Amino acid sequence: MNLPGVMTQLCAAAPAPLLCALALLFQTSLSADHVPMLLWSTQRSQWNPDTALHEGHVVSAQELTVLLQPVFTQNSRNLILFLQDTLSVDDFTYLSESYGNKNPFQNVQEILQSSPSSLVLPAVDCKATRDLLSFLQASEDWKLTNVTDLDVSHLEVNTSKPNLVVVQLRPLVSGLNEISTLEAIAENDKIIGRLTMDLQERGIHFSVIYTAVRPSRISRRTDVVWELRRQLMATEEEDNLSYPPLNVTTGNGTCILFYASNFSLNANSSVLIDLTNATFVTQTVDTSSSTCSDFNRTLSLKYTEPVNKISSLEIRFLMTNKFYGGSARNWFTLDSVEIIQDGEKFAKFNVSVISAPAEYSFHCQLVGTSNLYPARLIPSNNEAKNWDVFISRLQIQGFNIENNQFSYASDCTGFFSPGIWMGLVTSIILLWILTYGIHMIMQLTTNSRFDDPKGPALSVPQTE
Repeated sequence: MNLPGVMTQLCAAAPAPLLCALALLFQTSLSADHVPMLLWSTQRSQWNPDTALHEGHVVSAQELTVLLQPVFTQNSRNLILFLQDTLSVDDFTYLSESYGNKNPFQNVQEILQSSPSSLVLPAVDCKATRDLLSFLQASEDWKLTNVTDLDVSHLEVNTSKPNLVVVQLRPLVSGLNEISTLEAIAENDKIIGRLTMDLQERGIHFSVIYTAVRPSRISRRTDVVWELRRQLMATEEEDNLSYPPLNVTTGNGTCILFYASNFSLNANSSVLIDLTNATFVTQTVDTSSSTCSDFNRTLSLKYTEPVNKISSLEIRFLMTNKFYGGSARNWFTLDSVEIIQDGEKFAKFNVSVISAPAEYSFHCQLVGTSNLYPARLIPSNNEAKNWDVFISRLQIQGFNIENNQFSYASDCTGFFSPGIWMGLVTSIILLWILTYGIHMIMQLTTNSRFDDPKGPALSVPQTE
């Protein structure tokens, strides 16, 4: 079944396959700072089928406001927001086509095709999606429910008032292989399918928005290909920062900068708490308890009801600035991380590796409680053993911040990486073999006497 030329066409009358729609639109997509947005509803005629945007168009925040108006005028006024950390149009096409029968978006595709009305927006400005939750909260007197533990089987919906259910889906960790990304997306797809089916079985009418905070892939524009070829050492991830770092200010200016592409906790190996959106995107986190002095600084992050089973959560990063005579300079160190749950459960972690000259920031690709991470959080008490912490692409600076920007970053990966050590060891072994071979060749000697064909035969005594 073919789609019209414009892929944002409503799928109410004749729903087309999701992958075909996104594949055609991907060919004309140019902007890298956009994400797809999928909308569907249990009520008919939510969106006008004749509403169309030309191919390659990126929906702005103002245009998105107009497109979302039917959500506020529906009779049920129940809205489910599935929010993922990263998502791109490429994911729908590449992941589905690369792994045969493993379609990670099977439930989403079937729901879109069977819904009375739906809308596919392949390119929505990331600025619009970052402010989406704030916009929705301001547009209606919702009963807000945050679901971050991914257990949607016991979700209670009071249909007597408008409900806004925000489901923080499983994060897609950058740097993992595509199989892990495929499994994470497939798990999120199952969550969407379970919640949608559960509400339908209970006879509840609702609308759904499925989108992400930032793109997972970068589309290359033809007019910058040559420029990018001159920047081969620049990583794609560095171009993909879609939100600013969290800053803590005092009367003298910014005293702490904190950034992470993924900031997640796991309580008792069962409750997943994704704090990325609340910390950096919507910035609903409370940092008022942070303290800043010349030699000690504490970044305090307070969250109210981050998940259903936790009423309050505070995370503290304790940093010090000390002078070391051996290097004749000041160094800042992240000494410990503390987690306080509901004002009474106290978990403390000692920190390894995280230090840098006081004028620098610190950066590390992976930080957490796992033994596999280059920078580790080591449990210091029994309560800390109940928590798993995961922070990807951490960058933090607590001292000497200028112009509200990170200084040069000292990375947790040392100069002698495993690859460099392997090369050095291999080179030393080959050099030793070469040296030994040359030495053995130099030990070869020639005979001191030779036969004279005109004289008697040469006789060599046995003693020689």
